[in-house]
Amino acid sequence: MVVSSENRLSRDHLQGGLIISVQAPEGSPMRHPDVIAAMAEASLRNGAVGVRLESPEHIGAVRERCPDALIVGLWKRSFPDSSVYITPRWEDIRAVWAAGADVIALDATARKRPSGQELEMLIEQARTELGATLMADVDSVENGLRAAALGCDWVGTTLFGYTEDTAQLSPPAMNLLHPLREQLPSSTLLVCEGGIASAVIAADAIDGGADAVVVGTAITGVDLQVAAYCRHLKRQTV
Repeated sequence: MVVSSENRLSRDHLQGGLIISVQAPEGSPMRHPDVIAAMAEASLRNGAVGVRLESPEHIGAVRERCPDALIVGLWKRSFPDSSVYITPRWEDIRAVWAAGADVIALDATARKRPSGQELEMLIEQARTELGATLMADVDSVENGLRAAALGCDWVGTTLFGYTEDTAQLSPPAMNLLHPLREQLPSSTLLVCEGGIASAVIAADAIDGGADAVVVGTAITGVDLQVAAYCRHLKRQTV
């Protein structure tokens, strides 16, 4: 059965759901588009409501293999004049959308963006020129509320612990969920992402106010998980 984009994005489909972040670091053999697409399909077959993917190449590969998948797409890009790296520029937004994403995730923190581009302008362009659904990756309640006011449809706690202002904090951002849910419009989807290391923590996030959760490393992060196990075992044998 063909699932329309509208149905993939419906609250009924997403409520209490698990979105799998299927990514792999540069240089990893897991980063091959066919491997990413296989992991995405396995995730969807076993109950995930969607996948979060990095780069137009991987988005395109998963869209081809899983045409009915809900895809949250982003593109990590680094620039010397900014610490923003999640879909930072208009060119990156357009590329993610053209590759087949249903939702475009972008950094919606207050940090300076590369090339002097402004968050307000990017959100407006994405909405008016593309008609895109946007997920704001934020690090604070303030930035989440601002992103929603600017027109982002989803707000995710993705960058809590990963920005200069929150570097001393560790995800998951459980303390952001209640105030965000209380103050966000009821139509805004609240997503808990980052540091969800078990099914118990995922359930706690839903109980805490999140509509959906994103899990990556704990499920698909083969490189990081194996390295962590090996480090721990080496410490045990010293």
